[in-house]
Amino acid sequence: MRFGLVGASGYVVNLVVFTIAVHPLAVSYRIASVLAFLVSVLNNFWWNRHWTFDGRGGHAGFQAMRFFVVSLVAFAFSYAILVALVEGADLPKVLAQAIAIVLATPLNFVGQKLWSFRR
Repeated sequence: MRFGLVGASGYVVNLVVFTIAVHPLAVSYRIASVLAFLVSVLNNFWWNRHWTFDGRGGHAGFQAMRFFVVSLVAFAFSYAILVALVEGADLPKVLAQAIAIVLATPLNFVGQKLWSFRR
């Protein structure tokens, strides 16, 4: 439940950053997805470490490295989906980003729970 709430906040942060970068700032959607990922991964690490998995007992740097590795794998997966949806299916960029994040969430959850914050 907590992972879902943190994920929802990260989802909103990601989509807001992505939308602002793509539309008013006219940044390429590929670069916008990287920017959105970086902002949301910082948000999600803090909340997941302190609230979801109560990982404060572990070393923050070690947990951050693991969290970032898992997040990068999930991001690579979502990025591939994003590009496929925009280039192949001709979906609007923000909609494609929203779908890509949702599809990568289970992968991210399993990696974070089983590796990043395990006791």
